[in-house]
Amino acid sequence: MIEPLVVEFEVAAPVTHAFDVWTGRCATWWPPSHTVSGNPDAITFEPRPGGRIFETSPAGDEHLWGEILDWEPPGRLRFRWHLFFDPSEATEVELTFTPHPYGTVVRLEQTGWDKLGEPAASTRRERTGHAWSAITTRYAAAVGSSE
Repeated sequence: MIEPLVVEFEVAAPVTHAFDVWTGRCATWWPPSHTVSGNPDAITFEPRPGGRIFETSPAGDEHLWGEILDWEPPGRLRFRWHLFFDPSEATEVELTFTPHPYGTVVRLEQTGWDKLGEPAASTRRERTGHAWSAITTRYAAAVGSSE
């Protein structure tokens, strides 16, 4: 079994605010280089199980990134994730937002690498690990600046 990719960090904001910045203000902090259009007007998390995660380009085109599996604000979000990949290669990402004396502990866990086979999974995990590190750094900065 291929180990899950886990990124865990703290943000200096309440759980509700941390969840809202991730799900409702994603376009303000998500790196444009890690989008399909390169400059999305919006990144939408439809707030329900079965909802879509997608970007809307300046021309109005929608690009699907994934689907919501569990929507439990403000503590938990789980989704199928296939940005830049075919939906058949989707992994699962679970985010938890846990109160901490100084704000919120955010934990991101990405699983499902096994179905891709060992060579593809290790390459993708390494590349994805670097991407999540950069993405979560931008997110943490946005959480602190948008309270």
